[in-house]
Amino acid sequence: MDTTTESKSTRQTEIKEAESVVVRFSGDSGDGMQLTGMQFTDTSALLGKDLSTFPEYPAEIRAPAGTVAGVSGFQLHFGSKEIYTPGDQFDVLVAMNSAALKTDLPRVKKGGAIIVNTAGFDSKNLKLAHYPEGANPLEDGTLEGYTVYRIDVTRLTKDALKDSGLGMKEVERCKNMFVLGMLFWMFDKSMEFTITSLTEKFGKKPDILNANITALKTGWNYGDTTEIFTTRYKVSKAKLPAGVYRNISGNQAIAIGAVVAAEKAGLPLFLGSYPITPASDILHELSKYKANGVKTFQAEDEIAAICSAIGASYSGSLGMTTTSGPGMALKTEAMGLALIFEIPLLIIDIQRGGPSTGLPTKTEQADLLMAMYGRHGEAPLPIISASTPADCFDAAYEAVRISVEHMVPVILLSDGYIANGSEPWRFPTEDQLQEIKAHFLTENNNPGGNLLPYKRNAQGVRPWVKPGTKGLEHRIGGLEKQNETGNVSYDSKNHELMVKLRAEKVEKIADSIPFLKPDSGNEKGKMCVLGWGSSYGAIKTALIDLHKENYDVAHLHLRHLNPFPKNLGELLHSYDKVLIPEINGGQLLQLIRAKYLVPAVGFNKIQGLPFTTEEVKEKIKEFYNS
Repeated sequence: MDTTTESKSTRQTEIKEAESVVVRFSGDSGDGMQLTGMQFTDTSALLGKDLSTFPEYPAEIRAPAGTVAGVSGFQLHFGSKEIYTPGDQFDVLVAMNSAALKTDLPRVKKGGAIIVNTAGFDSKNLKLAHYPEGANPLEDGTLEGYTVYRIDVTRLTKDALKDSGLGMKEVERCKNMFVLGMLFWMFDKSMEFTITSLTEKFGKKPDILNANITALKTGWNYGDTTEIFTTRYKVSKAKLPAGVYRNISGNQAIAIGAVVAAEKAGLPLFLGSYPITPASDILHELSKYKANGVKTFQAEDEIAAICSAIGASYSGSLGMTTTSGPGMALKTEAMGLALIFEIPLLIIDIQRGGPSTGLPTKTEQADLLMAMYGRHGEAPLPIISASTPADCFDAAYEAVRISVEHMVPVILLSDGYIANGSEPWRFPTEDQLQEIKAHFLTENNNPGGNLLPYKRNAQGVRPWVKPGTKGLEHRIGGLEKQNETGNVSYDSKNHELMVKLRAEKVEKIADSIPFLKPDSGNEKGKMCVLGWGSSYGAIKTALIDLHKENYDVAHLHLRHLNPFPKNLGELLHSYDKVLIPEINGGQLLQLIRAKYLVPAVGFNKIQGLPFTTEEVKEKIKEFYNS
């Protein structure tokens, strides 16, 4: 913890003013750690802190309670400075059982605070967590060097709610609110926002509402009156640019970005989706926007989902479909259909650990080559990537712009890390949003003859024709089209021409995207780190530290992965060394080396976890000095 000043309260409680703090809530899925973390996050955001979160879920829906496989964690990094990652190490760990402590202890800072629920350290829980017979980390010296608070949260919650009239199961579910109240006291945060949230959620269930509020206040009072806590922490407001903010997750930002872009283009938005982790939240979020004309359809499978979206786009709406890696594999034939139709379509891929079912709740960046090449035939598509939860709004907006203005399906890549993570997002004003032009052909573009539905403009874009427009009837389908007429054609030279025209249209999108500029550092020098997607925060934070040490390193980060920005090759050749960190085996690395013949070096991690700042920093130093 970055401690800057200290003082003493009247009850001999030390007040530490910290620039930033990392807190980890950890326990069984049934312990409510995600809800606790989100409530703590929302309060931090409302009190003006910058922040970044990292929720971690078990892979199994009902993982065995008390086991390491069943641990659910929520990590929050908040502070008065700009925050780009959820933090490498924890200042405070809340461990609701022995499995949670075993899982997360290696990442607690030496001297950090550990709050343990002692009820989770009985012989049964220790055995489930696979501690050796007779071993107990609370008693055997394992926690030497840490500030440990041993609290029987379960018993204290039961005592507080003994007259609530609730059953034992309902009472035990309130222990997360006891913990939250205690943490609010420790970090000098108001309970007001959480009480309001609980009232909105449980207003029609007064017994549940009163129990949760009682547990919350009991936790606060325990922190305020018990003698075991000797330290409280104070974190000032962050100095963020002026504006209206809200806390937002990556999936929420994608949904809002798509809604705003569709309205800007004057198009109804239709989502055809099949639920899949970690993309399902976008379907849930968009279903709230019926008043904005958004239609959502939960299809029976992935193929039906994308085909319904294609039908929506053909009829004059903006079609959108959401999925993760396994679903992308199922959608590929229909992607080819949308490509040969040449209609707008937004394809959202929230990447997760693979292959196959793989690691459904863990993050990965391993779908880039599938997005680039994973279709039958010569079928290039534009690819956009989001870098942070808030950036998902801009990435979705840009993907819609390209899709509508260039009459082409667009793939937007996010991943589980930024989809579930959250950070403050500043609302853009309408004048800050780029115009999106959707044009429908209403008159024959071939006077004296039949409509030419594949006659192209200077950007290689064909017209968009709503079905049923009088005099503009034309043929559609997956068979190859004759140039301009759209009639079925099996002519070999025509096929080659059409393949090239579709590819050229994608390449010409580069004319409408800005030149790439370094996120930090110079446009030429000894070394650059080239990133894409969710590696942004770790690279950004690492370079902030390295620039203080006078390292000549720049940071380039890509949003447009196909086509690349026009000046990317020139930029890369202006550095002596290029390092490409990726949460995969080196997929962008392959594309860069092949296209620009740059001897770039990869830094790869395939563990279902994001990069830490420290490992990126150490790799940069190693490569820089080699």
